[in-house]
Amino acid sequence: MPIYSGARILIESLLRENVEVVFGYPGGKVIPLYDELYDAPIKHILVRHEQGAAHAADGYARSTGKVGVCIATSGPGATNLVTGIATAYMDSIPLVAFTGQAPTNLIGTDSFQEIDIRGITLPITKHNYMVTNVKDLARIIKEAFYIARTGRPGPVLMDLPVDVLKAKADFIYPEKVNLPGYQPTYEGNYMQIKLAAEEINNSKKPIIFAGGGVINSNASQELTELAVKGKIPVVTSLMGIGAFPEDNELSLKMLGMHGTKYANYAISEADLIIGVGVRFDDRVTGKLETFAPNSKIVHIDIDPAEINKNVKVDIPIVGNAKDVLKKLVPLIKTIERKEWLKKIREWKNNYPLTYEINEDNIKPQYFIETLNKYCNEDRIVVTEVGQNQMWAAQFFEYHKPRTFITSGGLGTMGYGLPASMGVQIANPGKTVIMIAGDGSFQMNVQELATISNNKLPIKMIILNNGTLGMVRQWQELFFDERYSATMLENPDFVKLGEAYGIKSMRISKLNEVEVSIKQMLNHNGPVLLEVAIPLEENVFPMVPEGASIKEILEPKNKVIRKEIQGEIA
Repeated sequence: MPIYSGARILIESLLRENVEVVFGYPGGKVIPLYDELYDAPIKHILVRHEQGAAHAADGYARSTGKVGVCIATSGPGATNLVTGIATAYMDSIPLVAFTGQAPTNLIGTDSFQEIDIRGITLPITKHNYMVTNVKDLARIIKEAFYIARTGRPGPVLMDLPVDVLKAKADFIYPEKVNLPGYQPTYEGNYMQIKLAAEEINNSKKPIIFAGGGVINSNASQELTELAVKGKIPVVTSLMGIGAFPEDNELSLKMLGMHGTKYANYAISEADLIIGVGVRFDDRVTGKLETFAPNSKIVHIDIDPAEINKNVKVDIPIVGNAKDVLKKLVPLIKTIERKEWLKKIREWKNNYPLTYEINEDNIKPQYFIETLNKYCNEDRIVVTEVGQNQMWAAQFFEYHKPRTFITSGGLGTMGYGLPASMGVQIANPGKTVIMIAGDGSFQMNVQELATISNNKLPIKMIILNNGTLGMVRQWQELFFDERYSATMLENPDFVKLGEAYGIKSMRISKLNEVEVSIKQMLNHNGPVLLEVAIPLEENVFPMVPEGASIKEILEPKNKVIRKEIQGEIA
């Protein structure tokens, strides 16, 4: 049995977990680890900020279902990971983060770059460890990966004192984990599943509400079978986008604050909601007292803590979405539900997503619709957070899971650019499109260097309105147009991209849209495309915070998109 240093044990353990790439930034306390990485058959992506490492590992995980891995040194290196870890935690993304730490004999003495990263990350990790004995290292790594990927996925942090990385021990990688207190429930109670089936079969106006849990458990096929067999319309959360093909007639797209009007109407009138892998969070339910007043709720979720947390559930089913749906689908009767689907079609026809368009400027909705037209199904869209995120959710069409990557629960500005790096590295043959606002893009703009150095062919789109658009929108609608600290003085994004050796373009006219999109998609390397959009453009529909989801704001001058497009054509 070989005797290795802690750093070598860590590398050998990563290889046993089939880790092919890690994202990180070196520092004093992790130099022994980086010394071993130098010869290891593991690709290391040197980011320019530790937050970028966490988001890149997150993007890698979301687009593949594998565990993402990131590394930072102690102190500020470790704390720079915190936003990325919290982002992954809120969206249930499997991540293992390694942080350096002061030597064990100095812990608690306020030594150089010492920080209690375990204490800091306790509320935002599924579990975390400090390894104080090199003999425990391999076992803990095995446990960390197991915890991150099983049950409800999530981030796990391992804090590594530098003397543990230098110490030596026998290397034995365990074949199994032994965690008696951690036993996720996958199967779901069959009697509860039968009860759910009876309710679905007796329902006249059922609706499926699909969330990120469907994607995490690879249950999209089973969810589609349930919807098609039962003729049940489907709405999704932001995290559930891609779980059900949006070109299917049963799709009502996204629900909630910026969801479609017809999705909000449908769930408000449903007599049965089948929630699958969703949290029923406030951006979806709006005012809880008025949410789905006439509906029973079936809730399928791997995490029992989510059941009855935000809404009262009639039939709880704790289990993995894929396993539960496999048992549920055979129990569902084929029912036409003609009246319910007729009503749904009327809502979709009467209340489509709309926006105005003219030849004086580029509306972001028009740009995204046009972009969608030129992309094949293998593209993956990654977004920043804000108006750009909502327009990308509304006006791009998603047919497959893991093709829409975004920060949902935490709403992390600065997520998209580094996350797109992880997505592109995990999917080298696919077109990765990153959609940002000018504010969010600048939050981690330093990662342009990582993209350039690694020749990642990411297509980066900045929807530039010179303002923090979503905050400005709230100020306009709810704060008497008092635009406090939302105007931005931006750099020249084209020159910025070119400084990193990236092909960069700017457009501001309607007739430049299609040409620029073709140029961008046809270019082999990374491209930065700045799109000047109107400052005052807002995201609609919109449900004000705390209102019922049927209290929907719309543009002042509503124009049906199809009519406008017809005029331009």
